[in-house]
Amino acid sequence: MVHYQQYSEVSKEELFPQREMMEKKQKKFLTVAPFECAWPNDLRFREAGRGCVAFDAFAHNDVTVVFREQVGSQHYHYKRDNCPHYTVIIGSHRNKRLKIEVDGKTVVDAAGVGLCCSSAFQSYWISIYDGLISIGKGRYPFQNLCFQWLDSNPNCTVQYIGLSSWDKHVGYRNVNVLPATPNHLSLWKHVDFVEHDFGEDDLEQELEDGIANYESWGLGKFLENWELSDMFFIVGKEERAVPAHKLVLEACGDFCLSSSVEEAVHLPDISYSVLHALLQYIYTGHTQILESDLCSLKSLSLQYKVMSLVRQCEEILERIMSNKQLVDSTQLVDIFYPSWLQCSKTFPYGLPIDRERLERFLSTGEYSDLDLYVGVHDIVLRSHKVILGSWSTPFTKMFTNGMRESVSSVVCLKDVPLEAFKIMLEFMYSGELNKEATEGINTLLLQLLLLADEFGVTLLHQECCKILLECLSEDSVCPILQVISSIPSCKLIEETCERIFSMHFDYCTTASIDFVMLDESSFSNILQHTDLTVTSEERVLNAIFLWCLQARELCGWEAVNELMVNSTPEMLFGERLESLNEFLHLVRFSLLSPDLLNKFEQSCLSQQIPTFDHLVKEALRFLEFEVTDFQGSQRYQHRKSSFKELLYICDGDSNGVLYFAGTSYGKHQWVNPVLSKRVIIAASSPISRCTDPKVLVSRNFQGTSVAGPQMEGGRNASWWMVDIGPDHQLMCNYYTLRQDGSRAFIRRWNLQGSLDGKNWTNLRVHENDQTICKPGQFASWPITGSNALLPFRFFRVLMTGPTTDDTNPWNCCICFLELYGYFR
Repeated sequence: MVHYQQYSEVSKEELFPQREMMEKKQKKFLTVAPFECAWPNDLRFREAGRGCVAFDAFAHNDVTVVFREQVGSQHYHYKRDNCPHYTVIIGSHRNKRLKIEVDGKTVVDAAGVGLCCSSAFQSYWISIYDGLISIGKGRYPFQNLCFQWLDSNPNCTVQYIGLSSWDKHVGYRNVNVLPATPNHLSLWKHVDFVEHDFGEDDLEQELEDGIANYESWGLGKFLENWELSDMFFIVGKEERAVPAHKLVLEACGDFCLSSSVEEAVHLPDISYSVLHALLQYIYTGHTQILESDLCSLKSLSLQYKVMSLVRQCEEILERIMSNKQLVDSTQLVDIFYPSWLQCSKTFPYGLPIDRERLERFLSTGEYSDLDLYVGVHDIVLRSHKVILGSWSTPFTKMFTNGMRESVSSVVCLKDVPLEAFKIMLEFMYSGELNKEATEGINTLLLQLLLLADEFGVTLLHQECCKILLECLSEDSVCPILQVISSIPSCKLIEETCERIFSMHFDYCTTASIDFVMLDESSFSNILQHTDLTVTSEERVLNAIFLWCLQARELCGWEAVNELMVNSTPEMLFGERLESLNEFLHLVRFSLLSPDLLNKFEQSCLSQQIPTFDHLVKEALRFLEFEVTDFQGSQRYQHRKSSFKELLYICDGDSNGVLYFAGTSYGKHQWVNPVLSKRVIIAASSPISRCTDPKVLVSRNFQGTSVAGPQMEGGRNASWWMVDIGPDHQLMCNYYTLRQDGSRAFIRRWNLQGSLDGKNWTNLRVHENDQTICKPGQFASWPITGSNALLPFRFFRVLMTGPTTDDTNPWNCCICFLELYGYFR
C-alpha cells in the first residue's frame, strides 16, 4: 500500500489495548510497496512533454519513475499499461543496470549507470524535453549528468509522474517538479553541488529533522488539541472530552454546529476509539481502527456525512465479507483518503475537506475567530486561527504562547502589504496561487515571497521560487536580487540571478541604474563570477564607479573624473570608498589599450585615488615589459567572454558577421554562407526566382530581390530574417542594407532581434526614413541604447509601412544585408 506514515498524540495502547504500543519514531517519507505506484496530485509538468522531477530515494534496487499523459492507479504497473508512457528504472537487475522503457518496451539497458544506495537516501533527477530523457545524481537538476537518451519519435504528451517500485519497498522524499526549458538547462548547470556522505547517525538526525519540519505545518498538529478549539465532543460512558474545531469539521461534513457559541456534542453511545478514528481521518487523511469497530465508524461517518470515509468503510467491509472472513477484533485496518479523490476540490494537502466550502467560509466569515487589521488603512480580513496556524509556525506561536493574540480575536499587521497578504490568505484556504500573482515577475510576487518567508508558509515560498526561476531575465535580476539577498532560503535564485547578471553585464549595467542598489556582497559576487561576460574592461570600471557613487543616472569614468576636480574621494564615494579600493582590483587594466591607460594616468582619478593610480601604472608596465609582481594572476588574463568585435568600417565592407560566417569564421576563403549552411535566410513570402535567400548575403548586386507580404495578426507583414545559428549570438551595434534595382524604397521598418525566432525586440525603429532614395544604394545605421548590448541569434528587417511604390507597396525590395557588433 502507498502511504504516508503519520504521528498521533494519542498512544496506541490507549486506543488498542490488545496490541503492543507501536514505535513513536516513524519516518516521514513516501513509502511505495512492491509492485505499486504513487501518483501525488502535485507531481505534474506545467508543460506537457517538458519538465524535470528531482527527488531523494532510499532503495535496494529498482527506483522506478513513470511519466504518463494521465494519472494512473495505485496498483498501476507500467508493464500492463496500453497508453503511451516513459518508464525510467534506476538500479534495475538487482541494482546493476539503468533501464528506460517506452510503452513497455526496453529501449535502454545500460550497465552500472546511476545505481541506488541501500544505506541512505540519495538524490536523483530526471528531465524530459521533447523526447530527450536526461538522468543524473545530486540535489540540483542538470548537474552530474549520468545518462541521456533521445527518443526519435518523442512522446510530447507525458505530464503526470508516478513513483513506483518493483519487488522491494522504495522510499521517496523531497520530490519537486521543475521546468526544463533550454534557458533553465543552462542556469541549473552552474549551481554548485556538494554530495554528502551521511553516516548512520547523520541520516537518523536528518530524518528526525525532516519529521520535525513536516510536523510543523498541517492540521494534524491540532488533532484533539485544546489549542484554538471552539467545540468539543463528550464521548462514551466515561464522558471523555475531546476537542475539535468547527471550521474543520464543517468543511468536511455536516455536523450542524453553531457559528456563534462554543458548544459540546454528546455521544454517549460512541467509544473514544471510533471518534478518534473519525477525527484523525479528517485532520490527517489517514487513520487506523479495529475491524470490529468498522461498522460503528461507518455509522458515525454517515451521521455527519463524511462520505469519503463512509465509502472507504463500505469497501473494506465488502472485501472482508467477499473473502468469507470473520471480523477480527484484534486486527487493525489502515484507512487512507483515496488519492483519486485528491482533485481540485480537496484541501491542499490531501485531506477529506471540501475546498469550496473552506473558501466560502473565508469569504463569509462564518466560524471566524480572528479579525486581521492589515496595512496602514486597517483593512479588516476575517479569518480562522486554525487555518493560519496549520500553515504557519509563527502564527501558531502567536496564537498559543500566551501573547495577547492568544486570547484576543484581533491581530494588527501594520507593516504588511495588503494585496500580497490577501493572496497569501487565499492560498492558505485553496492551496493555489492567484493568477494576478503568477503573471511574470512583479512587485506583488516579490512581496508574496517575503511574506511567505516571514510567516514560514513553506509551500507558498516554493511556488513563488518556481515562478521566479521560470521568469528570470536580464531585465528582472536587479529588482529580484534587491529583495532575495536577505532571504537565506532563496540562495539558489540569488546565485542564478548573479549568473544571469554576469552573463549580460553590459546590458544590466547600461539598461538601468538599478544595479547601484544591490548590496555589496551581490555586486562583489557578480564582479568575481567566472561567467562574467563583457565587451570591454572599461565597462567594468564604469559600473564600479557608478555603484560606489550610488549614482542616479548613467555615466562613464570621464564624468566621475570631472566630479573629482572639485571634490575628494571621501565626499564622492562616502561609505563605499573602501569597497571602491577593493573592487578596482577586479578590473583587468592590462586588457585596456595603452592610449586609454595613458589618459587614466593623467586624470584626477589617478591623482586622488592611490589604488587606481597604482593599478594603472602596473598595467602600463606590464604592457611595455610584460613584467608583473603577480605573474599568472587573473588580472592579466582574458575573461571567458568569447565575443569577437566585428566593426563597421564602410558600406559593403568585409567586416560583418555574415561575411565572417562565409569564411567559416575566419578559417578559409569566402563561400556564400547560405550555401555552406552557416546561416539561414528566410522571407515572408515563399522562395522563388525573385525571393532567393542566398542573394541577401551575396557579394554580387541583384536587380530584383523581393520579400512579399503575408497576413500576420490581421495586418500586412513583409520581412527578411537571418538565423546566425544555434551556437552563435550577436550584440548588434550597426547594420547595412542595399536597395535592389527597383524604386520601391522602404520608409517605415524595424530592425529586430530574437533569441527564439518568435519573441522579437526592436533594435532600431525607422519612421519616415528618407535615407534610401536610389536603386542599388547602400545605407547603414548604428544601433544605440541598451538593446545594442543584448545578444540575439535571429535578426529581421520588418516593414511597418508601405514603400514608395504604389503598385506593390508591401514588397520589401532589399538585395543585401550585413550586421556588425560583438559576435560569439
